[in-house]
Amino acid sequence: MFCYQCEQTAQGKGCTQVGVCGKQPETAALQDLLIYALKGLAMVAVEATRNGCNNADVNRFMAKGLFSTLTNVDFDPERFVALIRECVQLRDALKKDVVHAGGRGNFRLPEANFQPGADLRELVGQGQQLAGIAPDPDLDPDVEALKQLLIYGLKGTAAYAHHAALLGFEDPQVYDFLNEGMMAALNSGISMQALIYLVIRCGETNLRAMKLLDEAHTTTYGHPAPTPVPLGAKKGKAILVSGHDLKDLEEILKQSEGKGINVYTHGEMLPAHGYPGLKKYPHFYGHYGTAWQNQQREFAAFPGAILMTTNCLQKPQPAYQGNLFTTDLVGWPGIPHLKTGDFGPVIEKALQLPGFPEDVPGKTVTTGFGHHAVIGVADKIVELVKAGKIRHFFLVGGCDGAKPGRSYYTEFVEKVPKDCVVLTLACGKFRFFDKDLGAIDGIPRLIDLGQCNDAYSAIMIVDALAKAFNCNAQELPVSLVLSWYEQKAVAILLSLLFLNFKNIRLGPTLPAFVTPKVLDFLVKNFNLMPIGTPDADLKAILG
Repeated sequence: MFCYQCEQTAQGKGCTQVGVCGKQPETAALQDLLIYALKGLAMVAVEATRNGCNNADVNRFMAKGLFSTLTNVDFDPERFVALIRECVQLRDALKKDVVHAGGRGNFRLPEANFQPGADLRELVGQGQQLAGIAPDPDLDPDVEALKQLLIYGLKGTAAYAHHAALLGFEDPQVYDFLNEGMMAALNSGISMQALIYLVIRCGETNLRAMKLLDEAHTTTYGHPAPTPVPLGAKKGKAILVSGHDLKDLEEILKQSEGKGINVYTHGEMLPAHGYPGLKKYPHFYGHYGTAWQNQQREFAAFPGAILMTTNCLQKPQPAYQGNLFTTDLVGWPGIPHLKTGDFGPVIEKALQLPGFPEDVPGKTVTTGFGHHAVIGVADKIVELVKAGKIRHFFLVGGCDGAKPGRSYYTEFVEKVPKDCVVLTLACGKFRFFDKDLGAIDGIPRLIDLGQCNDAYSAIMIVDALAKAFNCNAQELPVSLVLSWYEQKAVAILLSLLFLNFKNIRLGPTLPAFVTPKVLDFLVKNFNLMPIGTPDADLKAILG
């Protein structure tokens, strides 16, 4: 196997024996083969669009297939077997539709004609033979790096598109670019310049997808409002919901209502407490634990049933395997996988388990500062800036992880001067989310904007401030200090580059799939830079 799509890849170069995430070589081969098959499907889908016979099931599958290969989503090889076969079936059916519409049905490249092997063993062999991405001395490393950067950006974009589609919100332009981008990755003669253009367009498309997901969330559940969330526990039976998907959480709340069970969030689900359509449930109690990389310890200590939605799953430990369930795209071999929307087994397990024997006191944190809430006090923020009471804004957030070096973000926030405000989002905030930084004339110095899925809120807030100050975003007293782990973070970074954000600090390390030449382009055009030390970076930013 060879995989280097996440920040924690082995030795900063690539996982070759087993994934740092826990991914086994056979699963890695099947994921590579699914990407190979999706490229072939994309060729046919682009031709279908040209001939006016685009297929909604194909588009949704493209997003679903890409998302399933994202880091820490699906580790179950049998489910990839089913996805690969479904991909080929959709492709061949679409070919017939294209021919019927007057388009071409013959495609030269093997990806568009690939037929899956008879069983798991044969499919793994096909993945190893046809679809690996290990460095090849016969290929241009810079072109290959940009192709991978594009694919990883597409994976992140697909994740947002899939989340939105589950709530009934879709954008044909997002689907069209997923297909176009995957087909472009097949072009053996494509130039660096053409790929750079596509990478930036991926950022533009991801922005559309994030906007769509924001619309899906706020239309369905209302605009988030600042909401205090207890970090302790309440006596009684308990369900813990982790991952990202609000629809799954809503279904759990509906189906467990009146059963004497308290529902808690974990990880990136914390911002769900800010939505009116979710916090209306009286048994939606609080938040338990921190970021995804601590789940093995935190899940083992939780005395109830646990549901993992979407990504950020780690290898389940024996202490809680019997209490864990997965749904939608996330999965692990041997862990019960529930049909989306049917959470009876989770509720039954919660009723069997002891729950919390007594109330557990804890801190309270405030979440729910979406763009609607923050923009609502923009005039006051502008006044405080003009009065010299707020000197600078720092957006400190992104994907968290277990790799050493991430304590930088905690120390950075602790050292931010008291006349500055920290905006944060995604699981990176768990390095400092429960710290009391105080307020500046009623404006909290630590503002939680939500999940990584809520990155659009941060962009809208910056845009609103720029309009209020009658300047562009680059002229605002705002600095971005980001952490990354997986491919949604890659897609967000590409969106920031599309918007021409400069001087972004990124860490803990730079991506292994970015070659020196590609990095040089990013540095020269966007002044993208690695994090240093908190003291040095604060001095460089604030002077």
